Amino acid sequence: MHRGVYFDAWFPRQHCYHPSLPPRRLRMVDDLVDYHATVLVWAAMGGGSLALPYLEQEAFGPVDARSRFYGFVNDSEFIAACHERGIKVLGIVFEAQGWEFPVELTDAEDAVLALNELRGAGKRDWMGLREFSANRYPKLWKPVEHYFPGGLVNSDGEPVTDLIEECVARDIHGRPCHAHWVECPDREHQCFYMDRNNPVWREYLKAVIRIQIDAGVDGIQLDEAELPMGAFQYGACFCKDCMKGFRAYLQERRPANALLDGVDLETFHYGDWLLAQGHDFKTGRASAPLFGDYYAFQCRSIKKYFAELADFARAYGRSRGREIIVSGNFFNLEPMYLALADDVDLIITEMRNTTYRQPEWYRYVAAFAGGKDVVVVENPYGGVVPELIGLLGKGKGHDLFRLSSFEAAAMGANMSVPYGSWMGSVIEDSFYAPHELASEIQAFLAGHEWLFARRTANEVAVVFSVESTRELIGKADVSDNTSNARDESVVVPYRVVTRTLSDAAVPYDVVIWPDGVTAPDRSGAEALLRYSTVILPDVHALTASQAAAVEGYLAAGGTVVVTDRAASSLPPHPGVRTARHDVLGELLPHGRQVGTTAQVAANLQHLADGSYALHLVNYDYDRDADAVRALTGVPLRVRLPEARRQATMVASDGTRTPLTPAREDDAHVVRLDSLGVYTIVVFHDGELP
Repeated sequence: MHRGVYFDAWFPRQHCYHPSLPPRRLRMVDDLVDYHATVLVWAAMGGGSLALPYLEQEAFGPVDARSRFYGFVNDSEFIAACHERGIKVLGIVFEAQGWEFPVELTDAEDAVLALNELRGAGKRDWMGLREFSANRYPKLWKPVEHYFPGGLVNSDGEPVTDLIEECVARDIHGRPCHAHWVECPDREHQCFYMDRNNPVWREYLKAVIRIQIDAGVDGIQLDEAELPMGAFQYGACFCKDCMKGFRAYLQERRPANALLDGVDLETFHYGDWLLAQGHDFKTGRASAPLFGDYYAFQCRSIKKYFAELADFARAYGRSRGREIIVSGNFFNLEPMYLALADDVDLIITEMRNTTYRQPEWYRYVAAFAGGKDVVVVENPYGGVVPELIGLLGKGKGHDLFRLSSFEAAAMGANMSVPYGSWMGSVIEDSFYAPHELASEIQAFLAGHEWLFARRTANEVAVVFSVESTRELIGKADVSDNTSNARDESVVVPYRVVTRTLSDAAVPYDVVIWPDGVTAPDRSGAEALLRYSTVILPDVHALTASQAAAVEGYLAAGGTVVVTDRAASSLPPHPGVRTARHDVLGELLPHGRQVGTTAQVAANLQHLADGSYALHLVNYDYDRDADAVRALTGVPLRVRLPEARRQATMVASDGTRTPLTPAREDDAHVVRLDSLGVYTIVVFHDGELP
């Protein structure tokens, strides 16, 4: 498992300014070593969405003597210093962002006196993508032709001299969209929401990738990987290339839809057609005519063009004699990202809602990642991060921070260490954890790698059906990405089931079933056979292969529990039970695999040496004491696939306590003298590492 660091390194008590990350210092590498870091995400050279020459300055630019005095380095030098300590660095490609900044220049326009934060010095103007593509500053920047010898030509065969005008996402009225979540409201800068469906923007992004690889990055992280589907929240995208692409999609598919009778698909413009139908793609978007087809078209587009950039990055890396990592920000791991997972080596997720207790979300993350490493970063919007930063700043909340890291590890993921991480565009601050606290947590995780495995020994599987849950989750999570509000009045049975199990210390796996349209459906009975119980929460839509998987599982003697709506293709069988989605006893016809009086979350992992590690997370936080209560005399009853003679309790401070397991029926029974924030109970034969 990677130990990631969310390495923006933005300044405290100042805005987190996209796209340019602050200059790096050598002392930072020492901190990263203390954190036992293996990979840095959002880590290097974001300035390409301002201009390619600006990105080259980040990567290779001169560092003056005064800055050298304090160990400042350019990004290529910082990457080399990380390599000396075995730390991988990912270059960040802000795919959706196209920036314009206010600037103050000398009269000769041969030096920048102020940029973004102005000081009333010199000549006032603008600096960004528009000026770069127009060769506006020949004394400051290399011309566009240096990077694109043949110039940039759009899909109509026209030369491009304004990247923003050409590549911006547009709403149904043709107005350019802004990436509001990164624009600071008290600044004059502007960030336009760019569209990867435009071939010109993809060529530009490839130039960004080339410069980053030349600077030595170990990998490329494609931020805003769902581009341009994130622009749905702004009523987009209706740019010319999206309209061309959707027109071609309809011509290829010829969907049987009466609304298209008599429509000339050779000249069809979805935006104009929707307006004529009385729809603006904002109000009631999901019910807009042809929305399902448009959604499927965009899912296919993000798969195609994400893969194009991933393939380019790997090929360019090999041309430089290196194999690189490819990753992307898959945000909350919504189903639209499933088709992209094949194209990455590392899954990175910026969770939609960061809370103090979310084991059920991490179990979904582990399922999404499959056999790949996953790194999670927090989100400042719609969650607890601002409150947690306030507590940490007062010397409080240490156990809450411990929970955020240990919970992820226990549930099969890695929660990154925040190192000046993003606090959005409004809050003037960044997130740094107390150094000693972060070092303590990371030292435990690094020193106990052998206790973590992707393979589990959980008896229960919960199916996440993309087709069955899409509509409900869309209603529950309908807000934009500057608030990330959730409508709790919308009942999503899948979420209720997984929360009910998690709250009751029931270890389980999640099995994701794609719809076969937005992502390939690879479901099969073999993925279910090792579970004694498979729960289908409101799984009312099954593909043919999913129905066959259920049939094969039942034929092998498995038990299926159905809640809410059931698919008509679900075969009648004595192994099928019905349950209410919030009644634990009905969800577990074979009883609990883990029995305990403690209010904990549990996950049972099957280790490489054949041992079993039961990970227990204790959420009993006392706000008055500002600490998680250590539970004493905790009885624990665990059903294992195979008997083990010994047991050892490993606490999060590294102490080990031998236990004497008793056997009662088919279970191992032990008693824990003390259960702190995070405890791992190992059932084993022989000596532990």
